[in-house]
Amino acid sequence: MSETARTQSEAETYQRLRAHLAFLKLADAAEALPRLLDEARASKLPLIETLEALLGVEVAATEDRRLTSRLRFACLPAPWRLADFDFSAQPGIDEPLIRELATLRFIDEGANVLFIGPPGVGKTMLAVGLARAGAEAGHRVYFTTASDLAARCRKAAIEGRWATMMRFYAGPRLLVLDELGYLALPADAAAALFQVINTRYTNGSSTLLTTNVGIGSWATAFGDDPMVAAAMLDRLLHRGVVVGIDGPSYRLRSHQVRAEALRTGTEVKPHASQ
Repeated sequence: MSETARTQSEAETYQRLRAHLAFLKLADAAEALPRLLDEARASKLPLIETLEALLGVEVAATEDRRLTSRLRFACLPAPWRLADFDFSAQPGIDEPLIRELATLRFIDEGANVLFIGPPGVGKTMLAVGLARAGAEAGHRVYFTTASDLAARCRKAAIEGRWATMMRFYAGPRLLVLDELGYLALPADAAAALFQVINTRYTNGSSTLLTTNVGIGSWATAFGDDPMVAAAMLDRLLHRGVVVGIDGPSYRLRSHQVRAEALRTGTEVKPHASQ
């Protein structure tokens, strides 16, 4: 075959390959194809390595889109990661226990996590960090406050969408309920919260809960109904890990560091509030 014929054949093969990738909707692989072919020629890479690299581009792009979708669904209030948390600033936290939770084995086991402590000690930042790690690991995650969940369930009951709302909250592999106890819940709202936790307990899904109310005082946070509080605790603690945080305010330290940075004209990385 002459050089001209060979060049023409390669060009036709290249165009067919581009057409195949477009037909299969592998847009990222199609975009990367010229670059990878040039690299393969320059480095004399085997065909199988070039093919693996081409498919790797598409796999990475697909996973990135899926992660973006999971994070959008998760409704995380901030982009915090566990790596952002300054454990040295909060001696009240059991760091080895948090590192263990970061393995996400508790999600695989359908276990629950309760962060209990006063306002400002880092509960929400840790919860968001674990939720983000779960989403990045491929789990479906959803973040909400306890009061917002109760309000949405109450509205759904009035509008005849109770079953739909229960299915929604039962779906995520990890549900984060933030700020339980910050606002007193009326009896019907407490009952709705119990139904969500009970449904998730039954289907073996994990719930991560942050609260400033000690376990012994839960009855006052649930419309003064000790039966609802006891039933909820029974389900949360059966397969649960309790993380007590009794240290200095992480939020206050963050404000102090920021004030010092403003005073000295240096830049500081922001931290979480709860």
